[in-house]
Amino acid sequence: MRVLAGDIGGTKTLLQIVTREKGYCHSSHTARFDSRAWSNFIPIVEEFLRTAPPPVPEVACFAVAGPVEGSRAQLTNLPWEPLDAFRLARHFGLHRVRLINDFSAVGYGIEGLSETEWVTLQAGQARLRAPRALLGAGTGLGQGIAVWVNDRYEPLDTEGGHVDFAPVDEEQDRLLQFLRIRYDHVSYERLLSGAGLMDIYQFFCGAIHEASAISAAALAGSDPIAVHALRLFARIYGQQAGNLALTCLARGGVYLAGGIAQYILPFLQDGAFLHAFRSKGRMEPVLREIPVHVILNPRVGLLGAALVAV
Repeated sequence: MRVLAGDIGGTKTLLQIVTREKGYCHSSHTARFDSRAWSNFIPIVEEFLRTAPPPVPEVACFAVAGPVEGSRAQLTNLPWEPLDAFRLARHFGLHRVRLINDFSAVGYGIEGLSETEWVTLQAGQARLRAPRALLGAGTGLGQGIAVWVNDRYEPLDTEGGHVDFAPVDEEQDRLLQFLRIRYDHVSYERLLSGAGLMDIYQFFCGAIHEASAISAAALAGSDPIAVHALRLFARIYGQQAGNLALTCLARGGVYLAGGIAQYILPFLQDGAFLHAFRSKGRMEPVLREIPVHVILNPRVGLLGAALVAV
């Protein structure tokens, strides 16, 4: 069966045509689009299918960075009109279209990865069929939980990236006060995102730089303020990862996805992330036993969408 799989985010949209045979996926055509350069999703798919080799796909599954309710989904960080599965199916002549949350797609996609496609920050002691926690900073902060149902992991949609940011020291207290001036609600997504890294940097020095430039300067060690900002970003990332791990008691592992984690991997490996992850008082021994992995495959969501399209 020919499947059209998509991973739609606030920065980029990935589309891929996949042939499903006996549970395996074989991709035949993939393209990346700048989401913000398009006014809606349908023209992106039209452009993709215009250059795709025949035959046309029969079904589709799109992973969406935003809440999904039945056949409709709204992207959180794009001003597009809501996606409607039935409308998309009619427009493109597909038998069926399924919409899922982007971190549900990550939860499904993990099953298609090999162990060479992630880096382990903490080995822990994984427990068979125990819940998994999914977390990823990018344009926004995606979160999900996967639980064992019957014979496989089933992800549960969440919008946990929008929970209240909770500072843990005086520096973070001051950061929260700084952010309250510009936002009516300071969530973890306000910090754990590209825009969040820019705000953290501005908090320290008043200057505004792109997140990619801050990360590059920090990784190169050429800007001490950028280094300090990225270290704080990594600590807050660890804090929220630990929060999510305790919320669902993720003894099956915590998986970090999204482009930022891959790019800043050295800052996640230097100890600050794990110290913040574990620093939960009496619960520290529990968190030391939970495996923590950084997913290296940037198309894990696309893989998950392809795996559950039929």
